[in-house]
Amino acid sequence: MPFDKSTLFGFLQEVDKELKRKITLVAAGGTAMTLLDIKSSTIDIDFTIPAQDYEEFETALSSIPHGFRVDHWKDGMVFSQVLPEDYLEKAVLVKTQLRNIVLKALNPLDIVVTKIGRLDDRDAQDIEACIKRFKLTKDQIAGRAAQVHYVGNEENYSINLRHILHRFFPNQSSRST
Repeated sequence: MPFDKSTLFGFLQEVDKELKRKITLVAAGGTAMTLLDIKSSTIDIDFTIPAQDYEEFETALSSIPHGFRVDHWKDGMVFSQVLPEDYLEKAVLVKTQLRNIVLKALNPLDIVVTKIGRLDDRDAQDIEACIKRFKLTKDQIAGRAAQVHYVGNEENYSINLRHILHRFFPNQSSRST
């Protein structure tokens, strides 16, 4: 079941009711793209959560019957990438009426560099949408990707990065690659 913005907010309202204190959630992947109006919907729900808020979110999540696939990681980790420490300050604040959730979406540049790790066809489409919508440059992507720590075979990440840079910026040289 795809999740549009309205469904995401409805889900978060239920989580919000269960929270005992204010927490920060940072939407990642398709969730972030949906909240930033880059995509109309997402197929799953993804968050990276500051460590001090992680357990509170898990407790609230487990207390509501939601039936959704909700992937969540700590402190700037998204799938197998660890974003630089400034990911939280670079994230985009999403306006909501939630009492206990400060909702943010990853900065579009961070969306791109986290999608490079897996890089299936849908990820490539999402990367292209972010590049076009936010006019991201080859140097911005290469520079931010150089700050990402990839957990796993780092050569795979490098290969995927080179592929993306060549695919979307075929006639440009880069200072960072």
